[in-house]
Amino acid sequence: MPRKSFFIDTTLCTACRGCQVACKQWHDLPAEKTVNRGTYQNPADLSFVTYKLVRFSEVMVGGKLKWLFFPDQCRHCLEPPCQITADDPTAIFRDPTTGAVIYTANTKNVDAQAVIESCPYDIPRASKDGILAKCDMCLDRVENGLLPACVQTCPTGAINFANRDEILAMARKRLAMVQRTHPKAKLLDPDDIRVIFLVTQDPQLYHPFATASIGAFDISRAVALKRLLRPLTSLTARF
Repeated sequence: MPRKSFFIDTTLCTACRGCQVACKQWHDLPAEKTVNRGTYQNPADLSFVTYKLVRFSEVMVGGKLKWLFFPDQCRHCLEPPCQITADDPTAIFRDPTTGAVIYTANTKNVDAQAVIESCPYDIPRASKDGILAKCDMCLDRVENGLLPACVQTCPTGAINFANRDEILAMARKRLAMVQRTHPKAKLLDPDDIRVIFLVTQDPQLYHPFATASIGAFDISRAVALKRLLRPLTSLTARF
């Protein structure tokens, strides 16, 4: 099975939150108590029991009020800083066939705060007993030939899922089309992650963690290299 990716076209998102509900239903996650906070976004943030969240932003663009919708979730990084930081394949690993970054109950044995802080997209969330959770790409569905629940339920085609080369081709084709009317449209971090967003405005208007700084990935690579070299350093020290 070739490795997979998502393409999320925010220009087609209507904020129906079908993806958010489908994720809850498939993973049998409890609802969270919500309150009127002056926004249609609920709950307020991702949590240990909320893996998918449609973020709402009301912003002024060119003197006009715009609503921006952002179906936030784990990006399943090609080089996951969380996996590198945990340094424990029984806690965080990449599925070899899909590329999905998977968390297990053994995350209770790693430094949860360090893992959370290592994520350039602010995704992992911890339970009271220190177990970490996030989107798992609906790996059980994908392994059985089904689409992830969020993709299956999206009524507008905003969320897409396929082999990575197909997704990249789809994203680039759609970007070229959208740029005819929205010259500032761009794909967010397509070379580093498996969940590729198309936006038409400054990414920061959608969410502070919509895109990652290059430095975040440089740091993760540096940490990975350091760990790879650690056995060599130990060996050299013996002689």
